[in-house]
Amino acid sequence: MDSDLEVLMARYQQGDFDAATALIHRLGPRLHRFFAVQFASRGDADDLLQETWLRIHEVRRTYRAGEPVLPWLYAIARHIRVDHYRKERRAAAREGRLEEMPPLAARPAGRAETTDLEALLAPLPESQREVIAMLKIAGMSLEEVARATSSSVGSVKQKAHRGYEKLREHLTGMGLSKERTEDLA
Repeated sequence: MDSDLEVLMARYQQGDFDAATALIHRLGPRLHRFFAVQFASRGDADDLLQETWLRIHEVRRTYRAGEPVLPWLYAIARHIRVDHYRKERRAAAREGRLEEMPPLAARPAGRAETTDLEALLAPLPESQREVIAMLKIAGMSLEEVARATSSSVGSVKQKAHRGYEKLREHLTGMGLSKERTEDLA
């Protein structure tokens, strides 16, 4: 699959917009889930996805043929997400208190799976949520996550391990047996 993505990306760089459309259809849902896990608002996830594809279009010439596409793509998505977070923080500082977020139960129907995942990952620190989302939701390898987050493979392993441990503690606290939570990771 990755070699297909590399071929599509190389064609996209050469001006083949059918290849761009194919990339969007194949990777758009994965990127949307990446953003949806991080933000309570589907609108934010939609906006960030669109902004990511615009940025990819602008910087497509920086992709190096033969390199894996996913780490390059997720690095861009991660920077978009960080920029969005910083912008929101600055706006919040200027405006004072933000309105409280609606409770999880008030989210629209049809998002139960994403909502459950968001609720499950919510207690984790941002860096652990991000690594687990890339590994488990996006299906990226440790090396790809390391490239996308500008980290070492060891750092990614450590963040994932600590995140899994916190998830186990959380699930055990919710009444799940220790044996059932050991399947994490």
